[in-house]
Amino acid sequence: VVDATRTLFALIGITAVLLYALPAPLDTIHRQIAIAHSTDSAGANYVAGTIQAKEEPETPAAREQRAVAEFVAKRYRVAEEAAARFVTAAYRAGTEQRVDPLLILAVIAVESRFNPVAESVYGARGLMQVIPKFHLEKLASLGGQGALLEPDANIQIGAQILRQYLRRFGETGTALQMYAGAFDDANSAYASKVLAERSRIEQMLVRVRRAA
Repeated sequence: VVDATRTLFALIGITAVLLYALPAPLDTIHRQIAIAHSTDSAGANYVAGTIQAKEEPETPAAREQRAVAEFVAKRYRVAEEAAARFVTAAYRAGTEQRVDPLLILAVIAVESRFNPVAESVYGARGLMQVIPKFHLEKLASLGGQGALLEPDANIQIGAQILRQYLRRFGETGTALQMYAGAFDDANSAYASKVLAERSRIEQMLVRVRRAA
């Protein structure tokens, strides 16, 4: 009996050793491979990051304004961010008031060289050099004379003034002379300067459009 018992325990021990040493069953191995694959895939996705959305192509209008802003920044040594803001405001005011935005920008160039805090000896202020005492009604809705040092408001009021003169006289040169308070100038020097600057901007845009 003792010998039989020892033999039985020996067989049990050998069986346990064999079970520990032999490879895992095939289905277990498959499960381990699947788990490892899913883990690796998740890690790969994390490293790669999310897929970026495709950028929308630039519209012709946006391309035009960007080109004008770059032109203004380079020609008048204005920060590109500020130039972009002025150009956007001029195009917006031009649309609202039905005034050529390039004409608005040309007036700004001649009047203040794109300095939003410029002030003349006559008290004209801001980008389009608006004299407050002549346009108090327009300023009332914008908070008073201080609004003229705010670029968007200044351009808005300047565009309104230009529209009034354009409607009254029906001719750009005369309207510009009135804007400058130089109606009696037979040579129309102010209008010539503004129109020449507008022509420069337009010529630049022609080149941009051809390249596009």
